[in-house]
Amino acid sequence: MKFAIALFSPPSAPSSRRALRFAEAALADGHEIVRLFFYQDGVHSASSSIVSAQDETDVAGQWRALVAEHRLDAVVCIAAALRRGVLDADEARRYERDAANLQAPWVLSGLGQLHEAVQLADRLICFGGN
Repeated sequence: MKFAIALFSPPSAPSSRRALRFAEAALADGHEIVRLFFYQDGVHSASSSIVSAQDETDVAGQWRALVAEHRLDAVVCIAAALRRGVLDADEARRYERDAANLQAPWVLSGLGQLHEAVQLADRLICFGGN
């Protein structure tokens, strides 16, 4: 089965951990993830500025590792990211900010990528949000 996964909650939320575990289990069972789409507060999972407390699980780091290991298409909604200060190098230059906190393997793009993922996948699974 082909899954598209949309994450709406920050890495500190239980739904982010559930989404991560779902993605790991789907891949382990031989399913395909056509795209991960990070939206609303989910964009914080892609920020390289996130630092977890020593006694907490580093969910953002685990997302980064999963995306890199499996070479997943991991898209961060550009509008949601900009509103929350999550910028890649190009956007940091464009808006004259001192630093970028979004690096590979993450890619900034628009909601059209979520729409395309829905068309490519058998199922869209959403985690978090209101």
